[in-house]
Amino acid sequence: MSAPAEHRGAMSDFTDAERAAVYRVIGERRDMRHFRPDPVDEATLQRLLEAAHRAPSVGYMQPWRFIRITDPARREAIHALVEAERQRTAEAMGERQREFLRLKVEGVRESGELLAAALMPEREGHVFGRRTLPEMDLASVACAIQNLWLAARAEGLGMGWVSIFDPEALRRELAIPEGGRPVALLCLGHVEAFYDRPMLEQEGWDQRRPLEELVHTDYWQLPAGEPGQGGAG
Repeated sequence: MSAPAEHRGAMSDFTDAERAAVYRVIGERRDMRHFRPDPVDEATLQRLLEAAHRAPSVGYMQPWRFIRITDPARREAIHALVEAERQRTAEAMGERQREFLRLKVEGVRESGELLAAALMPEREGHVFGRRTLPEMDLASVACAIQNLWLAARAEGLGMGWVSIFDPEALRRELAIPEGGRPVALLCLGHVEAFYDRPMLEQEGWDQRRPLEELVHTDYWQLPAGEPGQGGAG
């Protein structure tokens, strides 16, 4: 059966250049922490939020909510929450405490835009796809954030995902209703340059794992000699 005429265009193959652009923006996306304070164009911001809203969601529940922070006093209050958690995180790092404190982990004050991404309240009624995996609502919000991130990179804007905050304190600061939960602070804006490599890699914090170590066939395969080796013996 052929597709209706109004949908046939969607079945056309992308060009080589279009496919290459998708892979390029994926490869050059970075978690940015250094920003210029220039404002983000309103039309561009609307496109980015529309890209986020086009994300897939389990059961089509669309659990994402975005809060745009425009009040300088509220931004300062949020920065204080992030800084308090940065110190607590450092204390939990043990021998890596000083190394962690040297890292720049956010751009809450500097970025042209600050967004909070949150889970909506009253998610319990959405059972489709969540009966055994209720955390799929969080996975859906993560998909929306990634859409926004890739679209921002395509627009020449940087974005950083900040998760260093007390979620209950941020929920109260943003007046998110009971049952809702903040997931991320998104620093968005113009940058002097994108990092050549992920910043934590550049700073020696960690390295990207080889893909072959992370892909298994048929069952979870542990390196030879490790206890708990799965599969046929």
